[in-house]
Amino acid sequence: MSHQPIVFPRLASLARQAAPKLLEGVVAPLAVFYAALALLGLKGALIAAVTWVYAGVGWRLVRRIPVPGTMILAVIAITVRALLGFWTGSAVIYFLQPELGTICISMVFLASVRFNRPLVQKLTLDYIHLPSAVLKHERVRRFFARITLLWAFVLLANSAVSIWLLLHESIGTYLLVRTSAVAVISGLAVAFSLYTFRRMLRRLHYDPVAAPAVAAPPA
Repeated sequence: MSHQPIVFPRLASLARQAAPKLLEGVVAPLAVFYAALALLGLKGALIAAVTWVYAGVGWRLVRRIPVPGTMILAVIAITVRALLGFWTGSAVIYFLQPELGTICISMVFLASVRFNRPLVQKLTLDYIHLPSAVLKHERVRRFFARITLLWAFVLLANSAVSIWLLLHESIGTYLLVRTSAVAVISGLAVAFSLYTFRRMLRRLHYDPVAAPAVAAPPA
């Protein structure tokens, strides 16, 4: 019986898909906020940040492009953050909220492992199709559990670094250093996750015991 390995998307293809979302959702909002903060002050920066997000939604609606659910959640979140920022007059409160949210998400990652529903597995299946037989294999289950634990601690580390910078440094320093630190930590975690995922699939394909799990579906 011949078996066909699972095709993993090329890193260049994944990068091309992720780059526009990263620029729109992470880099551009920070640049807009930082520029507006320097030119217009805190309230101007808050208005600019909210305007950027709503403009993104409006652009999609005008072009009749479906608005992702994550973007709708982002609109709600940034609206609440901006309102609290206006009310308190504190940039620290504005930036502290998503960090607390990230800590909550890391707890969800940990809980998903405890209940044998590793969240990374669900996120992976949004981009890569894996047969149900593969998902039931013990090696695959262990991999997703371990990677979910890894990302839980990555999120905690990112939040810890961010909160420390937010409480001890100026907002300008926070924006610059926090962005770089999170990019390095997350980038290393992404590289390690992709490397171990590819290695796991190769071992699964050449493992005689796992052969049925990676067999090509019948025509």
